[in-house]
Amino acid sequence: MSAKRNALMMLTHHSQDRAVKYLFDHLDQLAVWGDILQMAVLELTRKVCRSKPDAKGKYIKIILALLQSPSAAVVYECAVTLTSLSQAPTAVRAAANCYCQLLVSQSDNNVKLIVLDRLQELKDKHRDVMQEQLLDVLRALSSPNLDIRRKTLDIALDLITSRNINEVVIVLKKEIMKTQSGDSERGPEYRQMLVAAIHSCAVKFPEVAANVVHLLMDFLGDSMVSSALDVIFFVREICETHPPLRPSILERLRDTLSTIRASRVVSCALWVLGEYSVSRDEVEAALDVVHAGLGPLPLLTVESDVADGDASKDQASTASAAAPAASAAAAGSKRPAVLADGTYATQAAVIEVPLLTVTGPLPPNIRALLLAGEFFLGGVVAATLTKLLLRLRSLGVPAAVVNKASAAGMLAIISILRLGDSPVLPAPLDDDSRDRMAACVQVLAHPEPDMVKVWLDDCRAAFSTLTSDKQTREAAELAAASAKSYAQPDDLIDFGHLRSRKGPGGLSQLELEDQVTSDLARATGLGDAADADAKRLNRVLQLTGFSDPVYAEAYVTVHQYDIVMDVTVLNRTNETLQNLTLELATMGDLKLVERLQQYTLAARASKVIRANIKVSSTETGVIFGNIVYEGAGYAERSVVVLNDIHIDIMDYISPASCADVQFRNMWAEFEWENKVAINTSITEVDAFLDHIIASTNMRCLTPPRALEGQCGYLAANLYARSVFGEDALVNVSVEQTAEGKLAGYIRIRSKTQGIALSLGDKITLKQKG
Repeated sequence: MSAKRNALMMLTHHSQDRAVKYLFDHLDQLAVWGDILQMAVLELTRKVCRSKPDAKGKYIKIILALLQSPSAAVVYECAVTLTSLSQAPTAVRAAANCYCQLLVSQSDNNVKLIVLDRLQELKDKHRDVMQEQLLDVLRALSSPNLDIRRKTLDIALDLITSRNINEVVIVLKKEIMKTQSGDSERGPEYRQMLVAAIHSCAVKFPEVAANVVHLLMDFLGDSMVSSALDVIFFVREICETHPPLRPSILERLRDTLSTIRASRVVSCALWVLGEYSVSRDEVEAALDVVHAGLGPLPLLTVESDVADGDASKDQASTASAAAPAASAAAAGSKRPAVLADGTYATQAAVIEVPLLTVTGPLPPNIRALLLAGEFFLGGVVAATLTKLLLRLRSLGVPAAVVNKASAAGMLAIISILRLGDSPVLPAPLDDDSRDRMAACVQVLAHPEPDMVKVWLDDCRAAFSTLTSDKQTREAAELAAASAKSYAQPDDLIDFGHLRSRKGPGGLSQLELEDQVTSDLARATGLGDAADADAKRLNRVLQLTGFSDPVYAEAYVTVHQYDIVMDVTVLNRTNETLQNLTLELATMGDLKLVERLQQYTLAARASKVIRANIKVSSTETGVIFGNIVYEGAGYAERSVVVLNDIHIDIMDYISPASCADVQFRNMWAEFEWENKVAINTSITEVDAFLDHIIASTNMRCLTPPRALEGQCGYLAANLYARSVFGEDALVNVSVEQTAEGKLAGYIRIRSKTQGIALSLGDKITLKQKG
């Protein structure tokens, strides 16, 4: 079999006609050939189709027959070859089916990641066909690997339509129920990804929100705070955008509030209860839930003396050193404990509800968090009580009921303030929370109409504006992503139904589809081809001078983890150059894959030398080297030194998006920071921000509404992700000075040192404008 394969490869490279004749003479035996011989057939097919594009139809039929091969390698190569030769829907559909089968049948995680990359490429070019394969793609979620699951969800979320949204939500709900078993070690992280996916589905298709919101609310008490935060943010958005669902959501939220143990989740849940409880029953139920979470008042009792009141202060101080021993002695007997010097033991103790008790039940969640020093939550509790009590007053409830509820609310707020003055708590009450709670007490004591309007109307209006801006921005991005280029009005119209399908010259359905799609690609892709040619010319780098005996220029292509250098070498002399060698060396995380061979270059002749370089991290690397050759009449070898090639970090990073909470978490977690002082000739803060975004190939996460206005100051967050999965965070803080110049800092944070330094150098170079 190997001999046949080598013979066929030799014919493929040196006599294609004989290779093609051999293939068609033995076409009936193709299915039983070995996998190495079938791979050689695919290589022959690619070469013939590149040289004779008109004959693609019959070779595509051969590839479709090879798709039934038992070898996974042959099936994968068939799918790759099929998509490279034809854009017909039938061919793309067959390739997608092969990829989906490989996802399920192969156990190697690396193979699955490679197949998912191919599916991602198909999704970008043939979205309509891939939408039919969505449920097959989701079968990859059965893999326990988190990277495979994340990539699968990213592909699936871009393929969701109104026709398949219900099936996708059913699959996601089943997966999220599986995470409750606790068998998986990384179950909480997977659950967080599923929650974010369901949130995205509900935002794009509001009709499914009612089916998933109650399921997700079961995870408000999740031990992973980030997952619970995603759920409560989703609940908050659904309450704003779906008014009919508010009563059921509020009822479920009141039932589950006591199970939430994360301060930030409790704060958001209380905000939802305070804003959307509008009827008397809802307001009173919400007040009961808040008071139940606080527990009995006061939160911390006064200091009490539990020992004999006649003991002196000196005896008390002496006893305090031996308090553990005295406590142990008193535990075994009810008689007074006698110390070594003959005095009775006394002890001053603060009676409080402990945060965690081993034998007793847990205290209410809000009370436990307040006793742990979470006084920001105390300000949220005070604001929630204020909104509920003001709304109760506006509903026309009898004054006696309102006054009683207001007194209970003010007592709860004062108790939190008194708790903040206790010296036994781990953290003191901060001034912001103290002022906020004091303002709440003032509003409840003297409810003026203007302040009531601010609390009941303006807060909701601000959040409504924020939500509508977010939806408008996402809709605009979706419309821009789905925009397609169309042919010009005076282009040739080809009626595929009028083509002949019978007789010797007829076309099969597959050949017809391939010819039509090829014509459409040529008709609509001319502008893209021109842009690609212009970009290609911009990436040509001159390596030697025009007066050098050997002229060289390079075209550098970055393919994620690989750099391909096509170096064109031109002999400008009238002599033949022998043993011409391109010697390269790298600096940084770059590595040459192979040693380049020697060539003989005739007079005035040229040669294209290809060099492959591996990339291992996102750093600005440098490639340098020289050309060495031997000429006629020279005793020693001649050397031409090449210009250095700097690999740009912009080739590795691309704009990406993430939630504000995720950005802040990464900002606090990442340890590498590069601080760049602003030094630019640009005088407008908005223009400077646009210049930085364009220069760094990053995405601005700050909403456009937050950047409006002319106040002379601007702060914005930028985000990008590298091909290696590294995150790049940038914060731009700039202000306009009295002299009209811009001042401030650009701070870059990342998990690795390389991307922080490289991005900082890029910004320093480009910021002047």
